[in-house]
Amino acid sequence: QVQLMESGGGSVEPGESLRLSCVASSTAKNTHCMSWFRQASGKDRERVASFAVGSDTPFYADSVKGRFTISLNNAKNTLYLQMNSLKPEDSAMYYCAARVGYCSASLSLYKDWGQGILVTVSP
Repeated sequence: QVQLMESGGGSVEPGESLRLSCVASSTAKNTHCMSWFRQASGKDRERVASFAVGSDTPFYADSVKGRFTISLNNAKNTLYLQMNSLKPEDSAMYYCAARVGYCSASLSLYKDWGQGILVTVSP
């Protein structure tokens, strides 16, 4: 099992930026896909971005394209989500997830999840 720990959340105003980090345990060597999901109050959890290890083409949800950037530092076992031009609708709990296999939007395919980190965007 891969241990995941998110950090970097907080409260910001619209238009500002945050960078989320997700540190994976050393047992993450067989991970093929790492993703960021988010869940706003009263809504379903949705995939925000995915990074397939060894791929140059990350996935982004339409709602964050051009504003968010996902990246992976293999040496540090750390996944990042740079979030720019934040909007109130980006407010949610953000979760890091990892799986062995292709990247997917299906929550049930991800065995390993972080505990979540809160992002709040408000004037």
